[in-house]
Amino acid sequence: MSKKLIGIDLGGTTTKMAFLDENGEVLDKWRILTDISDEGSHIMPNVIASIRKHIEDAGRTPDDFIGIGMGTPGAVDRNNGSVSEAFNLNWRTSQPIRQEIQDELGLPFAVDNDANVAALGEYWKGAGSAEEDVVFVTLGTGVGGGVIANGKLLHGVNGGAGEVGHIAVQPDGYQCTCGKRGCLETYASATGVVRLAADMAQSFHGTSRLAELEQTDEKITSKLVFYLADNGDILANQVVDRVCFYLGLALSSIGNTLNPASIIIGGGVSSAGNTLLQPTTKYFQDNAFPSIRNSTKLRLAELGNDAGVIGAASMALQFR
Repeated sequence: MSKKLIGIDLGGTTTKMAFLDENGEVLDKWRILTDISDEGSHIMPNVIASIRKHIEDAGRTPDDFIGIGMGTPGAVDRNNGSVSEAFNLNWRTSQPIRQEIQDELGLPFAVDNDANVAALGEYWKGAGSAEEDVVFVTLGTGVGGGVIANGKLLHGVNGGAGEVGHIAVQPDGYQCTCGKRGCLETYASATGVVRLAADMAQSFHGTSRLAELEQTDEKITSKLVFYLADNGDILANQVVDRVCFYLGLALSSIGNTLNPASIIIGGGVSSAGNTLLQPTTKYFQDNAFPSIRNSTKLRLAELGNDAGVIGAASMALQFR
């Protein structure tokens, strides 16, 4: 019987895990709550205990697995297998997660940034599976990305390759958590869409349900903005158009620099589908070099919430 892979997608609220075969097919998947209390000291023990239980429940032993891969927020030291500055996990100091996993489960372990790992998932089994050069952009609470060139994930000199959320799209624009102004993340993330909607509502004159809601205490979400745009709301459509302009502009810069076969858009905001993709593609083509415009395609991600565990598991293939 062929050996299996284990993928872990560590998030600030939930941790997703899965067993996969060597072809990337998910055999079993589950999730647990991420307990970030006590400086995140319970996170890895809970993950280890959950994996151990699922191995036992499946009637297997650790010897039935090739290894484990994990995607995580924060600054990842791939050589040491450690993570630091993962503030949404309450990890402020370096965490020796490889050592913990290997000591407890006896399996080789690989770790990388969560956006890079999602890129690997879409490259292996998703929207980029037919290509060797792809860029993955994830639009969630923030904006992240991963770059795959000639079939290899790029990390850069200091691990910063793929930080597409910090491409500047608006000089002197919104303040970003990174310290800069006008980053793509401040406009095209879920929180950026909401912020842009609130600002544009202040100068909007006309009839708009979104404008009315901005005057109440009702919680505005990016999903609501795109829903209202789909249903003809004038202000919502203006907000979506502005978001797509900034996104298309940033993606054209990526395309002009790397000329990948595909730029794949994932994350929660991408659930807007063609409402997001079509205008973004227009602005991408408006700003891309002609040969790039005709060769690099924008696509929506295909794996949804499974991208992280699939990409994480793919890293364990190196231990075959």
